[in-house]
Amino acid sequence: MKLAFNPLYLLAGATLMLSSCELFEVENPYVTEERFIDGQQSLPTWLNGVRRQTSLTVGTVVEFTEIVSDNYFNNYTQSSKVFDNPEINHFDRDVTNIQANIQKLLEMSEFGLTKFTFSESPEDQQIRAELLFSKAYAHILGAELYVGLPTTVLGEVKSPVELRNLAIALLNEASTLYSAAADKNACTLLIARCHYGLGNMTEATTFANQIVATPLLLRQVKYGTQSGPSNNFQSAIFSSTTNWFAPLPRLDFLDPKYFHQTSNIFDDEKPIAIAKAEEAFLILAEAQAVQNNLTAVKQTLKDLLSNTVSKRPVTQLNDKNDTRNGGNRTDYAITAVQVKFDAQSPALSGFVLDRAKGTIPAYSVSGTHITNVEIDAIQSQDEALYLIYLLRQEIFIAEGRRMTDLGIRFPVSEREQLNNRNVSEQHIKAIIPDFIPKNRGLDDFTYDRANATVTMAYDMNKVLVQHKASPYVMPFIK
Repeated sequence: MKLAFNPLYLLAGATLMLSSCELFEVENPYVTEERFIDGQQSLPTWLNGVRRQTSLTVGTVVEFTEIVSDNYFNNYTQSSKVFDNPEINHFDRDVTNIQANIQKLLEMSEFGLTKFTFSESPEDQQIRAELLFSKAYAHILGAELYVGLPTTVLGEVKSPVELRNLAIALLNEASTLYSAAADKNACTLLIARCHYGLGNMTEATTFANQIVATPLLLRQVKYGTQSGPSNNFQSAIFSSTTNWFAPLPRLDFLDPKYFHQTSNIFDDEKPIAIAKAEEAFLILAEAQAVQNNLTAVKQTLKDLLSNTVSKRPVTQLNDKNDTRNGGNRTDYAITAVQVKFDAQSPALSGFVLDRAKGTIPAYSVSGTHITNVEIDAIQSQDEALYLIYLLRQEIFIAEGRRMTDLGIRFPVSEREQLNNRNVSEQHIKAIIPDFIPKNRGLDDFTYDRANATVTMAYDMNKVLVQHKASPYVMPFIK
């Protein structure tokens, strides 16, 4: 694959898709591939482009997977009109766009690793490590979000198992090159995440146990400044004058996760987490629940709350302008009401906030309503799993993780199918487990104004526990 670059291409760090992870050629007789690679600061410049693409990829993933899930619904005319159903087709341009961004990240990381010469200097080795990390992360996204993805131009479609194993190998190599403990720990946590997805309970817990000693581990992708990229999800839930996306009412208290407090939005674009210590505790707790060690589950979840979640930043935020005014639903409660997680559940307070009365707490990394009292009340494996998945939903909200926990997967895009003979009919079919409600049921609720109570149509964490033996969810239960 031969590439030539122009200066704008380099400064933006942009690559354009033709098919799979194939790139368009950009003709410029003055800035060729060879001249750029041999130029001063070319490697750091390329790394900056990879970082930018990582931010763009994560932003795209978060925007669309949150809509597919039961975390948020599209309350406006922008973004996908069918993902809320959920309806997922291989010819959907959003399916194509998400895949394109993942494979741009993979291709740009691979280009940096194979086209540049790395010296033995500490600086070059750290760049190499980060490129390996970025390539691994692209593999993880492919494994978690798609039925499978090719990793080379017009190559065979790799299964999620293959993608995760490739990611583990890349992360192991990156870890040996990184010098900072935080970077090594980020690799360890993502390795634990890969083993979790593979259902390798022993390996997942081994790596997760290495992280709980550093309970504030956090790796994020950045947004902002006048040159971008922007955190589009922040615009969708806060910065825009119209609320594109509205959270499920029982998650209202966690919204917005991303917000600005400056007159210039670009000066306060919040980062998005791609690896944080909370996950290690949740992996350990789920393994303990599967082993019916409820005493250990309770202690692990209490440690999660006290050592990690309670120490994450909380901002008192003026959110008086948020009136959930997107327009697709006009019955969203905007004053303090009680919430029932489903028709059979008790009515609870504190989930929908009255933002007009003053500031609200905003949790830019992690937040939850779960307390030690609820943890101590666990009496069975199913109750433990329910609480763990509720915690996963609340802690990972607006990070693009919930769709995977629900067992939903995107198909390989039509663009790929039309150009790649390795794509079979099975690859272009989305996975939507039969226990997923249709016709917007994931996001549906009723608002009883007379009794100031919102009732969710489905408590999906209860549904997940009921279907814990499904091959699509709860990977430790085989």
